[in-house]
Amino acid sequence: MAVLKTEAQPAAKPTRVGLIDRFSVVLIAVAATMWASDTYFRAQLIGHLTPSQIVVIEDALVSLFLVAFLLRGIPEMRRLDRRGWLAIGLVAVGPQAVATILFTTSFSYRHFAETFVLQQTQPLIAIVLAWIILGERRRPWFWPAAALAIVGVYMVVFAQNLMAPFSDLQHGRLEAGLYALGAAALWASGTVLGRFVLGKLSFPTTTALRFTLALPVLVVVVLVQNGLSGFSHYHVGDVFPFLGIALIPGLLALLLYYRALASTPATLATIAEMAYPVAATFIASAPPPYGFNQPLYLPQFVGTGLLIAVIFILNWTKERTPPVIVQQEAAA
Repeated sequence: MAVLKTEAQPAAKPTRVGLIDRFSVVLIAVAATMWASDTYFRAQLIGHLTPSQIVVIEDALVSLFLVAFLLRGIPEMRRLDRRGWLAIGLVAVGPQAVATILFTTSFSYRHFAETFVLQQTQPLIAIVLAWIILGERRRPWFWPAAALAIVGVYMVVFAQNLMAPFSDLQHGRLEAGLYALGAAALWASGTVLGRFVLGKLSFPTTTALRFTLALPVLVVVVLVQNGLSGFSHYHVGDVFPFLGIALIPGLLALLLYYRALASTPATLATIAEMAYPVAATFIASAPPPYGFNQPLYLPQFVGTGLLIAVIFILNWTKERTPPVIVQQEAAA
């Protein structure tokens, strides 16, 4: 009797390498930078809408834009096994639905220091999960490079006072930090599980399923929290920020992200994703209504330079790997 056995696939040279595959680590950083535009749009909605009310409309709009990709991906979905469905289901519920609500909740406290410093735990969590789930191993030089990237991001976010997050957490801001930490953990799992799913589905189908499967979960969350009245608090003026969130950090950024992730090990992708808090910090320095008029300091430019250098080094030295998990028939 034949049974399915899961094991790591040995590395193999790709038959064709395009520009996206060659610069995939850099493009993941570009996608993460696009995510940062979320800060501008979301700030216009916080106040009269709850985090779940914001996220459900964002998800519904992106799901609508992706209907064509979803329909075209039906043949792929028919071939998807139980492990694949479990992985994409976890991505939809965790990173897409729950994590986005947690991050929006943390953001609503307007204690941005805690939110962004705890985002820096995401690569550490993702590296551990990639080791456990995908069997990814990095060469020794990777660790100082990752540490340098984290230091660079920390310099950008806390240039004015390097001890700010620790002193702030001691003054009643623990809740914002816990929400941000939960979002970081779930998004880290999304990087790893997304890399797994991309061995079985194309990047447009993966993106479409992420949003579509999350939508019923988000609708239930809004109904539980607010009942039917939860869908009656939207204003006509919300159209522009919702479209902005759905199109830029939602649809376009995630299509680019999953396309690049298909040829990038999760451990490298999670370092490139640290471009998000850096870009968000610079967006916050813009004058209202585009930002919060926060001043910029020399260490922020130094930290940005460090992160950019690490991203290009990782892109130059990365080992392209095929899907890490495959199924083979083995005699029982």
